[in-house]
Amino acid sequence: MPRGSSSKRERQYEHIKESALEHGESTRRAEEIAARTVNKERARAGEARTASRTSLEDMSSSKRGGQRSHSGAQGPTKEQLYNEAKQKNVEGRSHMNKAELKRALGRS
Repeated sequence: MPRGSSSKRERQYEHIKESALEHGESTRRAEEIAARTVNKERARAGEARTASRTSLEDMSSSKRGGQRSHSGAQGPTKEQLYNEAKQKNVEGRSHMNKAELKRALGRS
């Protein structure tokens, strides 16, 4: 987070990062998602010195996230399931296919 950011934005960043980690994203990717989301929200709220046109005119981050989530027909990717299984120490995960990972995580 940039210097001078509010405690609200710090909490928002941590919340988004933790949520992304729980959904199987890598630490690096989770931090990127959180930073981009918080920066866009700061720009939309007028808290940033500069803001891109898309940050101001595009749809909000929360609306976009809902549209891009992996809750569609195929659900989360195999990589996301694998990362979640890794966090939960599921044995044999490296030999499992996507369906087996789902079952091991209780997602049938």
